[in-house]
Formats: sequence, C-alpha cells, structure tokens
Amino acid sequence: MFGLKLSHITSGMLPVLVGYTGSIAVIFAAIEALDATQAQANSWLWALGVGMGLSGLVLALIYRMPILTAWSTPGAALIAVSGEGIPMEQAIGAFVFCGLLFLITGVTGIFAKLTRLIPPALASAMLAGILFRFGLGAFEALEQAPVLVLLMLATWLAGRLWFPQLAIAAVLLVGAGFCALTGFYNEDTQFAFEIAMPVWVTPEFDPAVLISLGLPLYIVTMSSQNMPGVVVLKSAGYEPPVSATMNVTGLTSMILAPFGGFAFNFAAITAALTSGPETDIDPSQRYKAVVVSGLFNTLAGFFGAVIISLFLMAPEALVLAIAGIALLGTITASLTAAMGDAQDRDAALVTFMFVVSGVSFFNIGAPVWGLLMGLAVKFVLDRRLR
Repeated sequence: MFGLKLSHITSGMLPVLVGYTGSIAVIFAAIEALDATQAQANSWLWALGVGMGLSGLVLALIYRMPILTAWSTPGAALIAVSGEGIPMEQAIGAFVFCGLLFLITGVTGIFAKLTRLIPPALASAMLAGILFRFGLGAFEALEQAPVLVLLMLATWLAGRLWFPQLAIAAVLLVGAGFCALTGFYNEDTQFAFEIAMPVWVTPEFDPAVLISLGLPLYIVTMSSQNMPGVVVLKSAGYEPPVSATMNVTGLTSMILAPFGGFAFNFAAITAALTSGPETDIDPSQRYKAVVVSGLFNTLAGFFGAVIISLFLMAPEALVLAIAGIALLGTITASLTAAMGDAQDRDAALVTFMFVVSGVSFFNIGAPVWGLLMGLAVKFVLDRRLR
C-alpha cells in the first residue's frame, strides 16, 4: 500500500486504541444523559467512527500531513454534564449549530482572532470544571468496588512511570480482565455482534439549548482540542492548513450530527502518536499512519453496536473508573494552565468553581455562566491594575 511500513500501521492503530479506551466511557455517559435508545446509541458510535475516520483520511491524503481528526472528548463530557433533561432533537440541533460555527470559523479564517477573545486561563478553567466530575467519579467508584478501582489506579500509576502512551489501554485491560475473572460483569445483558446502522434524528433549534449546549460545545472543542491540536503539529515541524481542516471538520459535524456525530476536530493528544519520528524518520511519510487510523476508525464505527454492548455488560464501577482515570491527565493540564498565569488566576478560579457547582439560570448551563463570570472578574481586576 504505497510504501506502507510496519511503523505506519502500528502508529496508525495506536490512536484508535488510545482514543476508544480513553474516552469511550465519556461518550457512553453523554449518550445516557440524553436518554438515547439502543439504536440511537449504536448510531452515535457509527457516526463518530466514520466521521473521524473519513475526515482524517481525506485531509491526510490531500495535504500529505499527519492531520489526525477526532471526536471531542471534552465535548462529550460537556454533553454528559449539561445534557440531562434536554430532548434528543434539541441536542442534535445544538450539534448542528456547533458544526456551523466550526465551518464559519474556517471559511472566515478568524480562528486566531477567536482564540484571542477567550483568555487561555479561563478556557482551561472551564474545561477543568467540566471534567472535574468525571475525575471525581473514579474515586467515588471505590465505594462500589474498592479492589477493582485500586487495581486500576495502580495500573495507571505504573503506566505513568514505564509506558505512558499505553497507560489507559493497560488500565482498561486490567479492569476488564479482573471483572472477567471475578464474574463482575452484568449477566443480564447479552453480548450483541451486529453492524451499527445510522439512525436519523431531525434536529430542533431551541435558542436556549443552542446557547447552553451548542455554544459551550464549540468553545470547549476550540480551546481544548483544536488549539492544542494545531500546536502539536507545529511542534512536529508542520504548518497545518487550519482553515481547510476547520472546513472539513465543520462540514463533517453538520452532516453527521443528526446521526450522533456531535463534534469533530483536530486530534490533540493522539496526534502526537502519528506525527513523531517513531512513525517515520521522513516527516513527509508520516501521513500514512493517519491513513491507517482513518481506515481503522471507519471500521470501528461500523462495529459501534459491539462496543456499546460491551459497555452495557460492564459494571458501573469499571465505566466510572476508566472514564475518570483517562481524564486525570487532561484535568491536571487544564488546572495547571488555568492557574499558571498569576494575573488571571482569580478569574480562572471563579470560572472553575462556578462550572463545578453546576448552577444554571434561564436554562443556560454552568459552563457558559462560569466563563462569563470569569470574564467579568478579569475585566474588573485588569482595570484595577491599569
């Protein structure tokens, strides 16, 4: 396959493994928050796999760069926290709206201007606040299954020391193996081997939901996925086509939103797995790993029903633990970035605490209000400094 090497295959498969094992539990929580049917849940996995597979494949082949795309894991966490009580049709409308914002950002070329409007410290604080509940869930699961969760935490710690790129995959394998050996799986749920089929949900556009879910989904994805994704590629020596990529991911989000493809973006953490010298000494050949990832992601999408059934069989403690442990690194990085700038530290703290509180007004969720409160605090303090 056009000079494909073993390193291209292994580097291409690794982001798929890390992506699914590291965030599928968060996706599952988002699906549950919107009270999706089994068919709709299968469709979500189909749309997410096919969407990031084909978008990454197209970008890699056109630009000959390792432009890996992914679903928005922080976006899924936002949906899981803020989506309860929102009808599926209105949530889908918010997803379409978010995709439209991505497309407008790409077409107008205002990515850099938009990122400057939101201070990085406040964006990081909002993300940390959204993910905080998931991290806490891993430790709350200790009450349900202390031996299982402690074993998973020990595996994560060992992975951080000796095999950081595979730490989350190892945590999932150890947790799943322990449950299999101890009969901890839900015996009432039958394993289903079937091909996932897309299920259309007609979007409804409710202004309050667009503001409380669609806008935060856009902000979180732009600040925590697209911005770091661009930085990862630039640090590897590439000049990615930012606007073109935003156009592709925006269109992909809009087209697949009715099927559950809530948001697609630059891959951030997993992008480093395909853009380094481990993939290929020649930087011009590393895009082939993304082609491999695209094929495997698309294939995984069609087997979304299998993935869903596996998680339905899993005990709640396993799902809570893997979701929380997988996000510990992101929470750490977000809190570090939020508190790193002394000038914006107070504003970032207000943003973080407000988002963690979960308080909402006028059907607009805590992430938006937290960001607005943080901006207000920053405005007042900056005026005092001047």
